[in-house]
Amino acid sequence: MLAIIKERFEANRSRHPGLDWETVEARLRGNETALAALRRMEESGGEPDTIGFLPDGRLLFCDCAAETPALRRGLCYDDEALAKRAKNPPSGSAERQAREMGVSILTEELYYRLQALGEFDRKTSSWIATPAEIRQKGGALFCERRYGRVFTFHNGADSYYSVRGWRGYLAV
Repeated sequence: MLAIIKERFEANRSRHPGLDWETVEARLRGNETALAALRRMEESGGEPDTIGFLPDGRLLFCDCAAETPALRRGLCYDDEALAKRAKNPPSGSAERQAREMGVSILTEELYYRLQALGEFDRKTSSWIATPAEIRQKGGALFCERRYGRVFTFHNGADSYYSVRGWRGYLAV
């Protein structure tokens, strides 16, 4: 996994200016939990890469695939929505899949941060972490890039589409 991350790191330096590989490697080497989560991100099509640090000093990795990872699409937002979906339920939920992978769904802030580094989700859309006050009303948020800009939308949390999935992040 380290070799894959290193190759992607070197090929996409604009995503992490001022960050050197030695710093990244030091955070990951021997951290089997993080490496396993990154492997699951990779295996599901996420193409994880670091996009710098969080304010608390942790190194941030997120899905940098051009489109929402193919193996993470067609899901409703969470298990509550899945349980309420009586007709034609999807195969699962974004939150459960993220939890099983050991990562978190991108927040709106992190989604926009990723989009500042390139153009992502020009044909797909991604569920994002939804505030409790919206979720309590049955809704959930998602983002996408269209017409040269990034949009945040809402939908019923039980909705699912073949082009909507989710992007994850891991803080190390």
